[in-house]
Amino acid sequence: MKNQKDTAVSKPVEKKVKKNKKPNIFKRMWVKIKEIFSELKKVTWPSFSTAIKQLGCVLGIVLVVLVIIMAMDFGLQELLKLMRGN
Repeated sequence: MKNQKDTAVSKPVEKKVKKNKKPNIFKRMWVKIKEIFSELKKVTWPSFSTAIKQLGCVLGIVLVVLVIIMAMDFGLQELLKLMRGN
């Protein structure tokens, strides 16, 4: 006498395989472009005067760092000249 479980196990189980097919590359790119534009619409852009003030701050900091690096370079260059004896 066979059990129903034995017969169920002995038969091969056929499963339907569902393919996870991606859309066309151009469709995916178009979706991304639409998402980008929708996000750009949500951005709060600064006014022109605010942008100019921030630009001035950035340029000022860059100039300060530039002067510091140039001073360090000049000092190390003079120290190297002293060490070589020139």
